[in-house]
Amino acid sequence: MEREKFASRLGFVLISAGCAIGIGNVWRFPYITGQNGGGFFVLFYIFFLVVLGIPILTMEFSVGRASRRSAVKACQQLEKPGQKWHLHGIIAVAGNYLLMMFYTVVTGWMLHYFYLTASGRFVGSTTEEVEGIFNSMNASPGTLTFWMVIVVAVGFLICSMGLKNGVERITKWMMLALLAIMVILAVRSISLPGAAEGLEFYLKPDAGKLQEVGVGNAMVAAMNQSFFTLSLGIGAMAIFGSYLEKKRALLGESVTVAALDTFVAITSGLIIFPACFAYGVNPDSGPNLIFITLPNIFTHMPGGRVWGSLFFVFMAFAAFSTIIAVFENILGFWADLFGWSRKKAALVNTILIIALSMPCVLGFNVLSDFHPLKAGNTIMDLEDFLVSNLLLPLGSLFYVIFCTSRYGWGWKKFRAEANTGKGLKVPEGLRRYCAYVLPCIVLVILIYGLATYM
Repeated sequence: MEREKFASRLGFVLISAGCAIGIGNVWRFPYITGQNGGGFFVLFYIFFLVVLGIPILTMEFSVGRASRRSAVKACQQLEKPGQKWHLHGIIAVAGNYLLMMFYTVVTGWMLHYFYLTASGRFVGSTTEEVEGIFNSMNASPGTLTFWMVIVVAVGFLICSMGLKNGVERITKWMMLALLAIMVILAVRSISLPGAAEGLEFYLKPDAGKLQEVGVGNAMVAAMNQSFFTLSLGIGAMAIFGSYLEKKRALLGESVTVAALDTFVAITSGLIIFPACFAYGVNPDSGPNLIFITLPNIFTHMPGGRVWGSLFFVFMAFAAFSTIIAVFENILGFWADLFGWSRKKAALVNTILIIALSMPCVLGFNVLSDFHPLKAGNTIMDLEDFLVSNLLLPLGSLFYVIFCTSRYGWGWKKFRAEANTGKGLKVPEGLRRYCAYVLPCIVLVILIYGLATYM
């Protein structure tokens, strides 16, 4: 059976960027930028995105396009007889399922908050009441399950409609809407009285602040962010490479996807920091920022109900773009392994993902006394740790070695595939860097990520 292909290059770029763009761009990137020297951190981040993220993304796209398979079967198509590179498929399957076991729940948070904001639930609420709403949401298994089921059902419904008619058509418009909403929110936030102080905190290179956190710490934080932001290592990007025609070289496509991802990350800071400083509130990190700090700002902002609703629509779109992309990858696994149709695989996986997401749901309430990693951690923290700190770096290390080693696919074959078509090419001079330096950087990230929980 002939493999489906994208209807347009725009569809490929927006869907690939949508997979990379997620809620981490919105609540993690702005905060760690502010904490790690502002403008200096942004420069470090862009540097590491170029030397780390883009080369590995190009490798993942190349493996997908050359094999015309999902990550579970890609290496079987490209490896030499008797080799075991295809065992990476286990990492890919585990990574995609583990990611969806908690990402579906967090996406449900976004939908619930859009409903609450649009219905006026936060109007006139005190700071304590806003915090109470977040806590009561997590304390209710029924509420979390309801929204999680909607996320899973809608995601697989879209994927079951096919690559062009479902995934590409819907994700393309959703991503364009996301980018438009972001620009509108950023303009509104920057125009608030007192917003200039927030912009200075966020973007002005501050040598004093950089010295305070340490140049090394800021660089490691930038390295980590540039690596994790593109969702590399578990084949989530390889699947889109497998649908791509050979008209364009892949390094240029990787640069475009990375640029879009960075635009969203930086613009989210332009939304959040000016608003926080304009209303004199502390820009907290993590869930507090999105679910407690920002609703408090919207309650005091003129037209806050509209701006708040737009913000949570944007958040939902950012999260859903990742959901649809990973679901597409999961359906690709089932097609390659069992030859199942999209609709059959979507139906089975709807039930499977709902069941697998329940531990995360219950971890906030019924199983809240269970702390799997350390005190205060939830089941979601464990799932996130396994994906982000273990499977993503391991999978990326695999792609780097597979594409550069003569015992794998090899540099010549990788470069020939990556450079097929018009656009930016991978130069021969990068071979030593990709073969020897890049694996060391990924190993540092892997060891650093594991050490944070020891």
